[in-house]
Amino acid sequence: MKRQVEFDIAAMAAGEISGRLNKAELGGMFQFTGFLARRNRNSKSVVFHIVDFDPVA
Repeated sequence: MKRQVEFDIAAMAAGEISGRLNKAELGGMFQFTGFLARRNRNSKSVVFHIVDFDPVA
């Protein structure tokens, strides 16, 4: 059975990707590639690390 799920998650981009993201259109739709990792070694919360992104038509 299909379900629609919504959630908020912290995300971060570093290096060249952060520069590209800074120039991206505000309010635009994008598809992100990355990975989830703990916020820090002892944390149970996660952060999405953005590795790449592309605009969605």
